Amino acid sequence: MAELVGRSSEIARLDAVLAELGGAGTPAVVDIAGEPGIGKSRLLAEVCARARLAGLTVLRGRATEYEQHVPFQAFTDALADAGPGAPAADPALAGAEVVLHGIQHVPSDPAAQDAAARFGLHREISAFLTRLGERGLVLAIDDLHWADPASRELVDHLVRHPARGRVLLVVARRARQTPTSLTAALTRGTDSGTVLHLGLPPLPEGEAITALAPDVPEDRARQLYAASEGNPLYLLALLHAHRTGAPLPGDSARAGAVDVAGVPGGLAALLLDELTTLTGPQRHLVEAVAVLGDHATTAMLSVSTGLTAGQVAEQTGVLAARDVLRAGPDGRWALRHPVVRALVYESTAPGRRAELHCRAARELARAGASVTERAHHVARSLTGWDPKAADVLSEAAAQFVSTAPATAAHLLDVVLRHMPDTPDLVRRRGETVLARARALGIGGSLRESRGLLHDLIRTAGKDHPELRTEAVAQCAVMERHLGHSPEATALLRQELSRPPGPSPAQAVSLRLALGMSALQTTSYPEVRADVAEAVAIARRDVDCASEAAALALAALGEAYEGETEAAHRFTDAARRITDALTDPDLTGLCEPLVWLAWAETLLERYADADRHITRGLDIARRGGRVHVLPHLLVSRAFVHVGTCRLPSALEAAEEAESIARAAGSDDLLAFALAIKTLVLLVGSPLGDPAALATAEEAAAAAGGSKGWWSALAWCMLGHAAFVNGDPQRARDVITTAGGGPELPLLQPSIRPGQLDTLVNAALAAGDEEQAERWAAQAAREAGRLGLGGQRAAALRAEATLTERRGDPRKALRLFDSAVQEYADCGQALYEAYTLLLAAPLARRGGQGPRAVAMWRRAHRIAETGGARLLVDLAELIRPEVLAETPRLPPELAELTARELEVAALVAEGLSNQDIAARLHLSRRTVETHLSSVYRKAAVSSRSALAGLMTRVGFGTGT
Repeated sequence: MAELVGRSSEIARLDAVLAELGGAGTPAVVDIAGEPGIGKSRLLAEVCARARLAGLTVLRGRATEYEQHVPFQAFTDALADAGPGAPAADPALAGAEVVLHGIQHVPSDPAAQDAAARFGLHREISAFLTRLGERGLVLAIDDLHWADPASRELVDHLVRHPARGRVLLVVARRARQTPTSLTAALTRGTDSGTVLHLGLPPLPEGEAITALAPDVPEDRARQLYAASEGNPLYLLALLHAHRTGAPLPGDSARAGAVDVAGVPGGLAALLLDELTTLTGPQRHLVEAVAVLGDHATTAMLSVSTGLTAGQVAEQTGVLAARDVLRAGPDGRWALRHPVVRALVYESTAPGRRAELHCRAARELARAGASVTERAHHVARSLTGWDPKAADVLSEAAAQFVSTAPATAAHLLDVVLRHMPDTPDLVRRRGETVLARARALGIGGSLRESRGLLHDLIRTAGKDHPELRTEAVAQCAVMERHLGHSPEATALLRQELSRPPGPSPAQAVSLRLALGMSALQTTSYPEVRADVAEAVAIARRDVDCASEAAALALAALGEAYEGETEAAHRFTDAARRITDALTDPDLTGLCEPLVWLAWAETLLERYADADRHITRGLDIARRGGRVHVLPHLLVSRAFVHVGTCRLPSALEAAEEAESIARAAGSDDLLAFALAIKTLVLLVGSPLGDPAALATAEEAAAAAGGSKGWWSALAWCMLGHAAFVNGDPQRARDVITTAGGGPELPLLQPSIRPGQLDTLVNAALAAGDEEQAERWAAQAAREAGRLGLGGQRAAALRAEATLTERRGDPRKALRLFDSAVQEYADCGQALYEAYTLLLAAPLARRGGQGPRAVAMWRRAHRIAETGGARLLVDLAELIRPEVLAETPRLPPELAELTARELEVAALVAEGLSNQDIAARLHLSRRTVETHLSSVYRKAAVSSRSALAGLMTRVGFGTGT
């Protein structure tokens, strides 16, 4: 295959990627970037051709400048060749129809609307690409800089979560016109090795002239090369002009003057020159194709131009023969290059453009097309106020808001720009502003949303108090996500104090928003009475959903503050009501499931939390409540870490991160990255820097803000620093985040766990006196909380300090108690970690078989749960713990370390009461352990157990 001029090195790198497609370390994305006309599309075509020769499936699409508000347009264009009506060359493409249906046809039924929610679509498309990747797939997207926001968001997802298998995404874009967020996503991918960046420079002068201008005198060729600045498209146009006798473009063209279509003015004239010879009908057809885009079928062209179907067929045939038009899939027509389309569109008279869009909108409506399909043409055809058109755009926006919020915001902006500012439309304008602000907020434009809401709050005034109150409630959410919780609190307080006061339903909504703002600023006690009032109002009005919400918020607030007894009481009440509500009852107020799940998480009620998280995710996805998803996902990640389910924890944390990035909220991103740090700390191999890098980003996102999420982000940085061997930094970061050595600014419900890390950091730094103070504080705090996991953390801190002081027997007893606490509350990850700390002590204390049992249980928990860090730690201590120790017989292999210890004491002849005293357990706990031992060891009596232990060599001292 002939090489492209001046692109031999790029072709070599692309050939290497294709040859190793799907292999370890091979990029999953190729990013071809450069100036307009530099050869990006030509290189993309070359990649596709080489991929086809290699037997790979190739799907190629193009983003277009005039469909930037058509969701997923770039990808539907690529998948169109695999969709209905395409040649059935590859049966593996059959699944494309389902994916295309999900992207193109947003359901009109609100109950089913979020089946195509954008984050679900991302996963669905990735899974579809993975299936195609079994045979090898190249998905090529040209002109990515023009992609709609939904397509850009999907590219970001595929960069961070590449489709598995032999799948390569190749994108071409103009570097200077690429949105910053997309450039950042591709840059991050380049840094991580997922993306191969190919920035195309100007063609080398010698190669360009030799290959493209062999018939042009050298001096003239060099002149033309200089005028083109090494850009192949410009050079070819200039060479064409030279050969046909046209003058060289003026200085402005050489200097890079660019018109509104993004094409240099001189080149625009050259490229449009051939269209000047077209007949009137042909020119009208070309303009209609430029305007209609994907709707440029023969039938639509007939309606748009007034030509008969026969005339359209005849003239499109002539235009195709001249390579002005090219036939696409499903009988659609397109201009031969998007630059040409841009030039034609911009050169079409504005009135004619609007009329063409208007005719397209009318024909689509007549054909029964959905409002989402008609909206693009309706928006571009509006030249004045049209209530019916506004209805179409508003309805389409309502359907787009959960899957393509940027599109929804744009459509509502079109409505607002044409809506007269008259008294009779004040209410409608306010409702439209409120809807647009919501779409902007969901789409991540938090500041713009906040600005609209501030204006609406100011203008709604006394005439529309309900509208103002709704705007205040929504604005408080924006303020909170922007890290302005004090401002949110002040705004809510002011609204609550306005006479005659909000309606009961709005009062509950405002007070709940007030409670959440207070949690963010760690000032829940200040709003405790407001939350109680919300409970009372909802109960008085028999509003079960609102009552459940208020109770759930009270539960979270008390759990956060460490008021465990009150938190349990509110949690039980919220759970009873919530579980009795139907999903539709909770859709409008699904935030209570977030609060309830977090309360249950902090109270170590993991099974209930998991159940409510799963239900909340299902409701949020179906109901378009995307802003709720990251909170539920972060909670799931946290629960799955503690219960040692690291793969699912990482999946949840990464999805939460994706949504937080899309939302543009630094605080929310810091929260998601903090939990992801925790997942990576224990889920990555020993020495892996990923957790520390994620923690650094979390802390940077948190900045200097104060509150729950930012404090957690900084604490996670402290933990990551400690694991990476920097105890002094860990100590400094955690105490700074906590407001001093006693951590007064950290939530009481997790302080013992933070203090455990500080004890270890202090001991690593040789400060035993400070370690003792922190261990004592951990014990006091844990005693007040009454939570097993926090008691275990305090016991582990004391055990570590005791071991350092040279009392391994006492340290082992403390570790044993911590292990039991962790086992009882279900924190399997920390149970395994503590077992690994205790096993060497047991071994050195002469309890070899018991040490082996501890090690094996820890190793099994860690390996099954994907805790790579603990697996590596287990391997580090394996030689010490397992050296010259007889293997456990099958009868005892399933016993936990504590059960093995109880069995050994039975073999020594101790009674249950004696065993309880020896191990500092209750007699009932010993009896429970014995029942489990009998079952696992398949023995039926105490004497049979003692005989078994004697036969396998477990005697005194074990």
